[in-house]
Amino acid sequence: MDTVYALATAQGKAGVAVVRVSGPRAFDACLRICGDVPEPRNSVLRVLRDGQGVQLDQALVLTFAEKQSFTGEETVEFHLHGSVAVVAAVLDVLGGIDGLRLAEPGEFTRRALENGRLDLARVEGLADLIDAETEAQRKQALRVFSGALGGKCEVWRGLLLRAVALLEATIDFADEEVPVDVSFEVTALVREVAEALEREIAGSWVGERIRSGFEVAIIGAPNVGKSTLLNSLAGREAAITSEYAGTTRDVIEVRMDLAGLPVTLLDTAGLRETVDAVESIGIARARARADAADLRVFLVEAGEKPEMDPREDDIILWAKADLLGRAENAISGKTGAGVSELVARIGQVLSKRVAGAGIATRARHRQAMERGLGALQAALELLPYGEASAEVAAEELRVAIRALDSLVGRIDVEMVLDEIFASFCLGK
Repeated sequence: MDTVYALATAQGKAGVAVVRVSGPRAFDACLRICGDVPEPRNSVLRVLRDGQGVQLDQALVLTFAEKQSFTGEETVEFHLHGSVAVVAAVLDVLGGIDGLRLAEPGEFTRRALENGRLDLARVEGLADLIDAETEAQRKQALRVFSGALGGKCEVWRGLLLRAVALLEATIDFADEEVPVDVSFEVTALVREVAEALEREIAGSWVGERIRSGFEVAIIGAPNVGKSTLLNSLAGREAAITSEYAGTTRDVIEVRMDLAGLPVTLLDTAGLRETVDAVESIGIARARARADAADLRVFLVEAGEKPEMDPREDDIILWAKADLLGRAENAISGKTGAGVSELVARIGQVLSKRVAGAGIATRARHRQAMERGLGALQAALELLPYGEASAEVAAEELRVAIRALDSLVGRIDVEMVLDEIFASFCLGK
């Protein structure tokens, strides 16, 4: 296997830059540049030199033995002064050493997966941790990266393997009298896993939303103050405002961190009947995005009703509080009245939903669990028929086990690797 190297920290000027080398020739590269190979897991100060003995930098050097590093391979990290010139010089010297090549995006993490240091779910958790923008995303990614999903899969897998073993014992002794009826235990084991999968599938929708972000649509008639409210929430002029109805023709999106949650606010076109072809398209898009949004905020003129039927948890507010002379359940993006209260209400609603989030965070996770659940439900329908259906029921349990195996990358891993690692930076 090649030995690879790359800058493991962000590009550009910084206080410290880390260059990582991993593979069978990592220690040879360290010897060439440092003059020796420090003891593993000890940081030492060394002068780095090129092949002609010219000093490159004075750096901290860490080495990790095989099976004790992130990748599972011999690894060296050079903690350099983070100037662009220093990093370029060290990378240039490494590139001139036989057997070394620049790592591809995500290659260090891919090697960790191939060497059994991480399972596929933990790799995805690491990718999410790198991309985390809010506190909720950070916490969720850490749970996945720490192996929580893989741990649950191991428990479920163990229960199903026990159930399969009991069924196979029944099949093996079909012509003899089996001393113990195993059907009750098998059914209990299968139901336990099926119920756990149902809970995780239900929570996966929220988990996926934490990862990708919630959508909150601001809905109302033209000139009710939607764009002004969006600008107030965003703290900048994100949407054009004017006294003319129909100014907003398309959905305007603003990404925000509300109560530690990733939220995309949607300013939609004013809902009304119109003969303007372009405005009609905007209104149709507004209704479609509002239907798909996780939460809607309705701005309503005093005495009017919402233009769409509100759902549970939707927020209905009187618009233009500055003109009403009262502040109860009213809001004004122009003066800021009620804006902080709206942010708090949005946070409360979404935080309540987050409480039911599962560990699974991707559509791939949910689909694997749904395949497993379908097989378990089929097995539960067969189990009451006893020995006559034991073999088919056992095969359904094996299908469920394979679905769980695909969740953590034991099987069918190649089909998702390229997509996952494409999101990683070069030095990860």
